Amino acid sequence: MAVFMDLNVSFSPEKSRMKSLIEAAAHLGFSTVAINYVFEPTAKKKPEIPTPTPIRELIDHLPVVQGRSRPIRVLNRLTVVMSDSSHFAACMLHDVDIICISVTEKLPFFFKRAPVNGAVDRGVAFEVSYSAAIRDSTRRRYTIANAVSLMESCKGKNVILSSAAEKPLELRGPYDITNLGLLFGLSEADAKEAVSSTCRSVVLHAESRKSASGIIYTMKSCSEPSSQQGAPAACSEDTPAAKRARPHLTCD
Repeated sequence: MAVFMDLNVSFSPEKSRMKSLIEAAAHLGFSTVAINYVFEPTAKKKPEIPTPTPIRELIDHLPVVQGRSRPIRVLNRLTVVMSDSSHFAACMLHDVDIICISVTEKLPFFFKRAPVNGAVDRGVAFEVSYSAAIRDSTRRRYTIANAVSLMESCKGKNVILSSAAEKPLELRGPYDITNLGLLFGLSEADAKEAVSSTCRSVVLHAESRKSASGIIYTMKSCSEPSSQQGAPAACSEDTPAAKRARPHLTCD
């Protein structure tokens, strides 16, 4: 059974709204959602990067996913808005997991296959959000046209479809989103992966950036000689826990 994810649910300081969004996502069958915090740097002043709100402050009890026996998983996500003309640097240089394309308006650039393919080779995913297309017919036309142009450049690879929903009525079920992917130019298999396996790859890509290629975490070991020949060195109680712990393998 496929595990469906929506990696872009807009953050709101209203606790009741966030609670309703998370409950609606679980009811629609999403096993994982990511609450999206948006940060836009400005030249005039140094704005403060938003700090994620602990999930226990947004909802008392996580709802159980429809059709499954486990509660929904809630992640935090930070989106940095970039308006510089060198936007393609994100494809080749920046250490990111997702490149979110603003598809609701006429884009000031064309998708070029070289940087797009470079991002795909690095494991970076391209995101297309659909909720704005629900709100406005003009945005709907731009969303479809820009999404089709993106799919032609990346051949439907490393694409995720998300909602960017601000309220529960803007959420759609996984199979409705898959049908929307067909309208964007994705194949049936790629459209299904855009709300399931590709999203999982994005989450693993984010986790692996904190480790050595996602295989093993490295940490300093104790160097004190042992009092007993052949026995491993023991860490003192004053040594931080992170240094006393054994390397943690992640084989996901």
